[in-house]
Amino acid sequence: MYGLIGYPLSHSFSKNFFTRKFADENLKGTEYQNFPLENIEAFRGLVDNHPNFQGLNVTIPYKEKIIPFLDALDPVASEIGAVNTIKFIGTGESRILKGFNTDAYGFTRSLQEVLGQKHSIQHALILGTGGASKAVAYALKQMNIPYEFVSSSSKTSLGYESLTRELIQNSKLIVNTTPLGMYPKILDCPAIPYDFISREHILFDLVYNPAISLFLQNGMEKGASISNGLKMLEYQALKAWEIWGSEESGEIGL
Repeated sequence: MYGLIGYPLSHSFSKNFFTRKFADENLKGTEYQNFPLENIEAFRGLVDNHPNFQGLNVTIPYKEKIIPFLDALDPVASEIGAVNTIKFIGTGESRILKGFNTDAYGFTRSLQEVLGQKHSIQHALILGTGGASKAVAYALKQMNIPYEFVSSSSKTSLGYESLTRELIQNSKLIVNTTPLGMYPKILDCPAIPYDFISREHILFDLVYNPAISLFLQNGMEKGASISNGLKMLEYQALKAWEIWGSEESGEIGL
């Protein structure tokens, strides 16, 4: 048994992805289910009621809140401060829950495809300060791309009102890690000054449904390159499957 925890889970990439994967690989008796948890405190009961869990994915809003419920963290997840993959090691009362972060790996792989052979990004803006934003920040740090966070609610990040022409023009990569624009609220988008976007920009949206969010559409209209979060999701899911199937439980690399 594998699954996904978060709330709400009405539109889950993971369930469809792994159900198809299990069918393609003819894995009998293996299933992947959604487990919507209205409160993270329900996690303990969920685990107790499913002694056959082998692995779980974690999504909004629990990528940070899940950490106190785990027995161990992979070094990458520990540095990021967010978990999107849990591996169950052992059985019975000796079972250990270890947290990993494959979002950073997925983002790195997908961004590298967008950048191609050229790497001319001197500065990036990360929209949002949640668990996904931490994985993006970690990946950018590994790629030696300086960045700043932008948020309407965090006192430790830039506010949207402070995004000047100069800052936008100097930040050729803008990554949306917020759920703004995700189906069904497709008319929402981050409040950045899109008039300052140019053909030299790359707009990367972790939202994948719809395929072209209003954030990306606004960038396209200014000639920017765009990418949604589908490839990132695929890469992070494949890395999660690799972790679940491995005998080792050590650090994952980017």
